[in-house]
Amino acid sequence: MEKINAIPEILGETTDVESWLIRAGLRFSDLGNDAASIAIRKQWREYQAAVQRCCAVLHQPPSRVQLSGDYANLRIPGGASSNCAIPHTDSM
Repeated sequence: MEKINAIPEILGETTDVESWLIRAGLRFSDLGNDAASIAIRKQWREYQAAVQRCCAVLHQPPSRVQLSGDYANLRIPGGASSNCAIPHTDSM
C-alpha cells in the first residue's frame, strides 16, 4: 500500500511572511521579543535576500524557484540548522 503524505511538498518560494511562517505551523502573532522570535525574524530577512537573488539570476518569480543547497534550511522558519523554535500553543 502506498503511503499518502498528509503534508504536500512545499513547491516554490514566497514573499509573504504569513505563508512562510505557516510552513512551520506558526503565525505572525506567535512571534514575540524572545531570542527564538528574533532568530526567526533574522532568518526571514536571510530567506528573502536569497529568494530575491535567485529570482534575479533565473529571471523567474518566487513561485517558480526553489532554494536548495546551503539555502534550503532557510525555507522553513526555525529550520534544522538553527537552534530557534517557538512552541506552538493552542491556548489562544
